[in-house]
Amino acid sequence: MPYPIGHREEVRKNIVQSARKLFNRYGFENVSLHRIMAGAGLTHGGFYSYFKSKSDLYTEVLGCFLTDPEWKSCWEGVHVDLSSTDVGPQVVRAYLSRQHFEDVENSCPMVALPSDVARSGKNVKQAYETVFKAMVSILERSVAQKNRSGHTTARAIAALCVGGMVAARSLADRNLADELRDACMAMALKLGNWDTSGRRSSTSKVQGTERLSAVRGQRTGSRA
Repeated sequence: MPYPIGHREEVRKNIVQSARKLFNRYGFENVSLHRIMAGAGLTHGGFYSYFKSKSDLYTEVLGCFLTDPEWKSCWEGVHVDLSSTDVGPQVVRAYLSRQHFEDVENSCPMVALPSDVARSGKNVKQAYETVFKAMVSILERSVAQKNRSGHTTARAIAALCVGGMVAARSLADRNLADELRDACMAMALKLGNWDTSGRRSSTSKVQGTERLSAVRGQRTGSRA
């Protein structure tokens, strides 16, 4: 009996999802193909009918809500509408949210896999670069300056979000990690000239400490 239409695409998606969770938690080198396929409910032997190699799969795993229109966020209380004019602050809050911090398996790969990528070949690095450029492009749409400085600002915000989460995940002190995320979020919002409601600030006189307090208050109220 033939498989239904769309079966192959669904199986491939399940393999990618299994690999993403395992790579994010254990790293590329520590995850076997057998374990990836088992996580997708499949046998090891079927892998090569979908991917040429483990590295080929790894390249496809390097995607997230910034590049994959079918990505479904599983972070309760976190929402990113890529069509919104205020998508920039949404991305900042999602990236530096408590939920993203705690959900290692469903992390954006730019946070979970940078060390693996740095040791990998050109194709993997290009895949990582594609996700980073997508994040910059999304942020740039919401940055106040529509010129060269706007592109530079968007790059800085993206680096602050990714680097801030990587650093926070590397700390043993959870309170310090949370404070670091809060600080990075406040500075990223300030760089984008966004107020805490997600709209561009009408004044540049708001102090960083006030922004940090507002961000913490929102995180406590919305759990995001």
